[in-house]
Amino acid sequence: MLAGMRFSGAELVGLMVAVSFAAGLNVYATVATLGLLAHAHLLDLPSGLHLLSSWWVIAASGVLFAIEIFADKIPAFDLLWNALHTFVRIPVAALIAYGATSLLSPEKQLLATLAGGAIALAAHGGKTAARMAVTPSPEPLSNFALSAAEDTLAVFLTWLATWHPIVAGTMVAAFLVAIMIMIRWVARAMKKLFRGAENELAPSKRRLKAA
Repeated sequence: MLAGMRFSGAELVGLMVAVSFAAGLNVYATVATLGLLAHAHLLDLPSGLHLLSSWWVIAASGVLFAIEIFADKIPAFDLLWNALHTFVRIPVAALIAYGATSLLSPEKQLLATLAGGAIALAAHGGKTAARMAVTPSPEPLSNFALSAAEDTLAVFLTWLATWHPIVAGTMVAAFLVAIMIMIRWVARAMKKLFRGAENELAPSKRRLKAA
């Protein structure tokens, strides 16, 4: 039960953290998994999320997930794909958090919505940073492996959160710390890259000015 009396406060927090993170990685896989779990009677969706159990929503999410499986594994194009999905993953994660906490007070529901969007943003940002680091690689295997790992993790976290929400939430907390470290590393690497390019271009600029 995603947001009912069977979950304690800590379990609900852990579940929301995990599902929001999963949506930030692959929102279509997350929505499809939630819908399928509901149809298998393994998950009792609250009234605010009953739409996710519609076969139309599940089918649409499945088709988009299939498209993303291929689009997300093409070097360079995957960066464009992920950039465009900034406007999909984060809002949908926030909406899921809003619907999942329909039994809470308006203040707590708003806080959960903001937290869900922020966690999805962190996951999305980490995914994009990883792609920026891997995409320059000349071989396509690294892109394929990274994308497959992200898709698998999104489905696994969504499933795990329905059975062991605290474990799933703890895993995501560790992922968030790792993402913060990775983003800082990528930012530093990009700065060094640009500085190196500027240093290489500097002699040419001086020769042009002298001429």
